[in-house]
Amino acid sequence: MAARDMPAYEQVKAYIKQRIGSGEWRPGDPVPSEAALSAQFAISRMTGNRALRELAAEGFVTRVQGSGTRVAQLHRISSQLVIRDIHEEVAERGHQHATRVLTVAQEKAGTELAHSLGVKLGAPVFHTVLVHLENGVPIQYEDRYVNPAAAPDYLQTDFTKASPTSHLLQNAPLTEASYSIEACLPTPVEAKELGIRRTEPCLVVMRRTVSGTRPASVARLVHPGTRYSLAGQFQA
Repeated sequence: MAARDMPAYEQVKAYIKQRIGSGEWRPGDPVPSEAALSAQFAISRMTGNRALRELAAEGFVTRVQGSGTRVAQLHRISSQLVIRDIHEEVAERGHQHATRVLTVAQEKAGTELAHSLGVKLGAPVFHTVLVHLENGVPIQYEDRYVNPAAAPDYLQTDFTKASPTSHLLQNAPLTEASYSIEACLPTPVEAKELGIRRTEPCLVVMRRTVSGTRPASVARLVHPGTRYSLAGQFQA
């Protein structure tokens, strides 16, 4: 959708997000007031208020009575802007990363997967299942499906040396990502591979990425709750 075809409040949100994402507006910098946005975009103050209110709910800005609106601090917006490679996460802690490869295969897409990856029912898709370890201890069970059109050489990767995330970032540059996070119990297979009890709560991230206009991958990332915390950083 072209910017001119977007609702006015979405145009304002896109403008503010662009300034934050480019690094022009840094954490703590003031964001234009409703009155200023109203004048700049020729909109009502109510529309400007809606844009700022939604940006605050999404974690991009903070609004304080009497102090106006400011760009949120890094930890408030990090998880929305950065896809971390688990190899890098472990290395940053000064620990040793290792990968146990369980599945590397080409399969046929079922109804739900075909919809998620934007392919036809029964079309070939790539499937990998890996267990990531930190100093020999399992910290993530990764079950991922990849659109072959986005990363045709995916299955040729040596996943003991390069993670699926690093391969996709290099070969299918990320333009969009969506995810959900929830606490739930592992499946029997996940519990076995992670070396935990079926009753141990896990942090589960469901993530879908897009490269250009093409869906690239969908993944289920399962982390034992006692061994892992979700973190990130802002990058302009």
